[in-house]
Amino acid sequence: MTRLIFEKTSDDLNGINITDEHVDFDFLDKKYLSEQTSSILPNISELEVMRHYKELSDKNFCIEKGFYPLGSCTMKYNPKVNELLSSLEGFIELHPLQDDFDCQGALKLMYNLQEALKKISGMDAVSLMPAAGAHGELTGMMIVKKYFETIGEERTNVIIPDSAHGTNPASAAMCGFKIIEVKSNEKGLVDIEELISVVDEKTAAIMLTNPNTLGLFEENILEISEIVHKAGGLLYYDGANMNAVMGHTNPRLMGFDIVHMNLHKTFSTPHGGGGPGAGPVMVVEKLKEYLPVPSIGYVDGNYRRNYNLRHSIGKVKAFYGNFSVLVKAYAYILLMGKELKDVSSNAVLNANYMMNKLKKYYNLPYDRKCMHEFVLSGEHQKEMGVNTLAIAKRLMDYNFHPPTIYFPLIVHEAIMIEPTESETKERLDDFIAAMINISEEIKQNPQEVLKSPQSTPIKKADEVLAARKPDLRYKGK
Repeated sequence: MTRLIFEKTSDDLNGINITDEHVDFDFLDKKYLSEQTSSILPNISELEVMRHYKELSDKNFCIEKGFYPLGSCTMKYNPKVNELLSSLEGFIELHPLQDDFDCQGALKLMYNLQEALKKISGMDAVSLMPAAGAHGELTGMMIVKKYFETIGEERTNVIIPDSAHGTNPASAAMCGFKIIEVKSNEKGLVDIEELISVVDEKTAAIMLTNPNTLGLFEENILEISEIVHKAGGLLYYDGANMNAVMGHTNPRLMGFDIVHMNLHKTFSTPHGGGGPGAGPVMVVEKLKEYLPVPSIGYVDGNYRRNYNLRHSIGKVKAFYGNFSVLVKAYAYILLMGKELKDVSSNAVLNANYMMNKLKKYYNLPYDRKCMHEFVLSGEHQKEMGVNTLAIAKRLMDYNFHPPTIYFPLIVHEAIMIEPTESETKERLDDFIAAMINISEEIKQNPQEVLKSPQSTPIKKADEVLAARKPDLRYKGK
């Protein structure tokens, strides 16, 4: 087990090499020079420091090390060319307060990205400012609220399916809306009859993910659109699952008015611990004046930041969005070109292949063709004494990142798997084999699974104790 860097300290070592006879330390805060604190700083050579942190990094799990089947997260591979392009001197040396004239290249890139996202989504106008998916949701709900205030209609309700991302009701509630939940039917889709019963003159919007969090396409989406629009409400599209449909259809064709897209999912900019993200919002023509400012326009041969939107909700982030993420997303779109459609096709193919291989060993609550992800249930395994959490931990011993578990909430003991298009059939088969092996282990030797993980730096942990009494500080002897 790796020792802490404090435990490697030695009085014979020193990481500082100073040749001057006298050194003035006035530039340092005195607290770092006091006898009381100096004893907690480790004495260790520069080489050993480098080795220590390299050893720690080797323990980290990353996309280059193994498969991330995290359902709803789209943890695809991030091409290294994206990182190279986003680190070009002309981008990283820019200051956001520079005049438009001084940053025409960056503004042109943002303008072209807006145009690409308009084409992919089918929408009429774009804001690149939101910093993540949930931030895009909040921006969208702020637009909904401002729109109805402007036209003089008092609408207080936002309808959200029970299979929605947890951030959907949170985003709507933060804008003061009342959340109206709609149950899923036996097919895992929005129950149309229940939807009809809750839509009225108080309905401001419905927030939908399509395909939904079960990985199923809402086959009645046009009927849903007609029901909500007929009542005067708007349709909000959570673009977290856009990786399943881009190039095949778009939110505009489904009848949506507002869309956010997770650039860090669909367009391969680093996600999770590698962040930050970006959640641009796109709208139809009647809502474009409500977008955050500035938007990026092209006027008289120059790219400019436009602050003149009559009903704008204002700024939702400092400056103009997470620019480096925008560069990576634009690079990915250019790299893929017309093959963006194949991205979705391969993601859907991979998911259906895995689902059909695994449904013999785990319960499949909704046994239908899925889109880019699918949801199994570990209920049968729980009856044998091993729950979904233990299965996820056991996968770590097979060198796989655990999939998303216990979500969506409408599936008991949920195991949510999304392979993305990045993985080869060989890698998918390895994961399938691991899942099958675990199901057999549960039948023959459940304790082997219950004591997992055993191959990780930290073995099986007490989750309750870790959550309630985290110990994050090294106090020394």
